[in-house]
Amino acid sequence: MSRFNARKCALLLGAGLSALSFANAALAQEASSTALDEIVVTAERRSENLQKVPVSVAVVGGDQLRAIQGGGDDIISLSGKVPSFYAETTTGRIFPRFYIRGLGNIDFYLGASQPVSIIQDDVVLEHVVLKSNPVFDVKQVEVLRGPQGSLFGRNTTAGIVKFDTNKPTQTLEGRASASYGTYGTTTFDGGIGGPIVADKLAFRVSALYQHRDDYVDNTFVGTSADGTVTPKKNAMGGFDEKDVRIQLLATPTEQLTVLASAHARNYEGTSTLFLRGALKKGSNSSTAPRDSVAFDEANNNPQAYDTQGASLNIAYDFGPVTLTSISAYETTSGYSRGDTDGGAAANFPVAGVPNGFGQSMGQVRDLDQLTQEIRLASNGDDRLKWQVGALYFDSRDTTDFFQRAYFLTTAARNPNNWVELNNLNTSWAVFGQASYKLTDALTVTGGLRDTYDAKKTVLAKTANTAANVSTYAGRRYVRLSDEQVSWDLSANYEVNPDLNVYARVAKGFRGPTIQGRSAVFNSDFTTANSETILSWEAGFKSTLLDNTLRLNASAFTYEVKDIQLNGNDSNGNGVLFNADKAKAYGLEADAEWRPIANLTLTAGASLLHSEIQDKRVYAQVCALNSVMVCTVKSPTKAIVGPFGTNYFTQIDGNPLPNAPKYNFSFTGRYDVPVGADGKLFVATDWNVQGYTNFVLYKTDEFYSKGNFEGGLKLGYEGGDGAYEVALFGRNITNEKNLKGVIENYMAAVYNEPRIVGVSVSAKLK
Repeated sequence: MSRFNARKCALLLGAGLSALSFANAALAQEASSTALDEIVVTAERRSENLQKVPVSVAVVGGDQLRAIQGGGDDIISLSGKVPSFYAETTTGRIFPRFYIRGLGNIDFYLGASQPVSIIQDDVVLEHVVLKSNPVFDVKQVEVLRGPQGSLFGRNTTAGIVKFDTNKPTQTLEGRASASYGTYGTTTFDGGIGGPIVADKLAFRVSALYQHRDDYVDNTFVGTSADGTVTPKKNAMGGFDEKDVRIQLLATPTEQLTVLASAHARNYEGTSTLFLRGALKKGSNSSTAPRDSVAFDEANNNPQAYDTQGASLNIAYDFGPVTLTSISAYETTSGYSRGDTDGGAAANFPVAGVPNGFGQSMGQVRDLDQLTQEIRLASNGDDRLKWQVGALYFDSRDTTDFFQRAYFLTTAARNPNNWVELNNLNTSWAVFGQASYKLTDALTVTGGLRDTYDAKKTVLAKTANTAANVSTYAGRRYVRLSDEQVSWDLSANYEVNPDLNVYARVAKGFRGPTIQGRSAVFNSDFTTANSETILSWEAGFKSTLLDNTLRLNASAFTYEVKDIQLNGNDSNGNGVLFNADKAKAYGLEADAEWRPIANLTLTAGASLLHSEIQDKRVYAQVCALNSVMVCTVKSPTKAIVGPFGTNYFTQIDGNPLPNAPKYNFSFTGRYDVPVGADGKLFVATDWNVQGYTNFVLYKTDEFYSKGNFEGGLKLGYEGGDGAYEVALFGRNITNEKNLKGVIENYMAAVYNEPRIVGVSVSAKLK
């Protein structure tokens, strides 16, 4: 039976009936109090009404995001809250992976390229660790769906997630929210700022603190590759996140604006816990406990990172045009260690025989990212609006990979336990966009971008720590580069002030990629050439029922040629390759409705069909000690390798991995006025996710269907919004949703457990 069963339907129905009862109780309220507020976005690098922008954009407000993350969640918590947006991780809080309209990257390699760009305060964050930078004291989040490149950061084939933080103001302003809940989960998110010199210099200081106690027991007892291990209660699962950001805004003249920003992050926590043997052959349901593991290696999966960054945004208004320069620097270092086979060999034998052990560690010794953008944009509301600019990007790092694997049945070890890689990525681009109002109702927009992207990987060192020798015979130096033009063309027609229809076609490009981690297993680097996408979409944006209902929807289709995918080779190594193409089509819709005073409802929906098309490509499937441990739903063929027999299957016709067939989200809030300036409130949010395949091939085990999760908040808001006290719950039904797998070990990755607690917040204006 689907996990989205009658019990869950009843919960949704109950939430809906509760909302309707609240509505009936307040029918006498004045209609003027139900009017929706305008949403302003910068999807085209200008402040514009969301309803007028010819791009599929979803918006999450800062207060909404903080409510979602009140239980200690990180950036992954946005998954499913926006139509066509999905996020997950199998490497803890330092390696999120993002997907828009089904396009993403399942590779866990630290140098992996992703088709979704993350932009914080106009600074592109490219490396996977930088993409995990926490978002705090946020004003607004915008998700731009479809290829982007004419205006923002790096070229991207899937889309952009754009975070804008609260900026310094010329009046004293501040806000803070704090919460405490299950497992000692503690969160503080706040910021305060104001003038230093009136109308000339202002500041804002923002901070984030998150903590969770360790709550997962390690039950293993015995001798492992790391020595003697004894059971430990509350060994892992916790984290400490400490972040600070300082901003200074100088306005020495009416024309000149200088915004300087600096931030720092200190994080220690637990890498993703793989629950070995949680999945049984023929089924993807599990009774394995989420708070107990049997790890014989990796010292309880620790991870830690320190990140610092600074940016300087200078804008000068010449009158007809504004010249903007954005300079930014980011640096990070840290490590993540994990028991990659998810448990002790003796506890999980294959055919009655302990199969071996394995652990890994990825360490970024030092990463430096430098970006410089210059942009010239027209001002005013003339019929013609335009922008031109250029971007330079430079990222370089030294990264170590440690991977220990030993198969007891064959006495086979991976030849190189440890490798050191030096990676370099440089890119430059020139871009421009112009919008012209052909009539009072019709506006046409076109963008063009020329991008050069080059990557280089050098294998600096290899060693087998057991024998203290290196046996690597593959390439030690690989360089790839490409230059391509991408473009977009859109039209927006204003049918009337409350209805706009639009259409957009865009060509995107993602540069070539190198995978060097395979040297750990004495295998040569794998590479992938550039992928390109041609995307079509059309939609409408409407404001209905006397501005009480906002309803936006779009339909899309795209084709990605030479799509970059990740699988395994005959030795079990992660490999990077190009498939011929992938096609997809779908629908997405957002709605916000205030049917009566004090009641706000929102809903989001996305439907997606995706398909890989390449009859030549085969993916390695689940095998351990030459035994296929899962149920593959297509014919397989066997290939004998140095670590035993491996099995492969064709992936033609399969969906893209981590591309949900559908996603539905719902939120509701009802306020009950109390006194002159207070109100009691109840707020809830729910999300349902359709069939999602986790790997390149179809099985009876490695997918999710009907994943379901909800949140609830009950509280009091006083002083006309000046403060709030509330009880909250995240994952209130304590759903154990499958989020990822380690195929060979039938290991499962699950969502966060239920967190309940109390929260307080305050605003100073």
